[in-house]
Amino acid sequence: MLQSLSPRLVFAGLVMLAVTSMAFAMLFLERYLNLAACPLCMTQRVFVVGWGVIALIAVVHSPSSWGNRVYAALCALSALIGGAVAGRHVWLQYLPPEEVPACGPSLEYMLDTLPFSETLSILLMGDGNCAETLWTFMGLSIPEQTLALFTVAALICLWQTFRPYPQES
Repeated sequence: MLQSLSPRLVFAGLVMLAVTSMAFAMLFLERYLNLAACPLCMTQRVFVVGWGVIALIAVVHSPSSWGNRVYAALCALSALIGGAVAGRHVWLQYLPPEEVPACGPSLEYMLDTLPFSETLSILLMGDGNCAETLWTFMGLSIPEQTLALFTVAALICLWQTFRPYPQES
């Protein structure tokens, strides 16, 4: 059954997953609940958009089986790196209060005053703001939900990478 799924349909599903996730973050979490994204949240969003854009290119391009594998591997890479960032975010949330790193400045301030490499390092490492759990759904914090999202996306992408494709003539 799964083998008969069109690769284009799978990539379209990945695009929808990314778009839905970003819409949830932007419309519900930011606009309705007035939650501000921390540095690790912003970094995770980059990787969600990354896999979504790669999957969208794959849908439009509609490549051969080899091309499908390349696009799927790139999507998987984005999802796996995003999952690692989300995993670090979850880890920060479970640190004892005395081990939580100090809170840092806003992204705008960092981009204006710090070298890009230092800003990138801070975005990937997180700060004290990242350790706060401001909202949960079904007992899961936002980073835990995002980690689950990245896990699902990575599994779909890895399946898409290694699944058998019909022989091309």
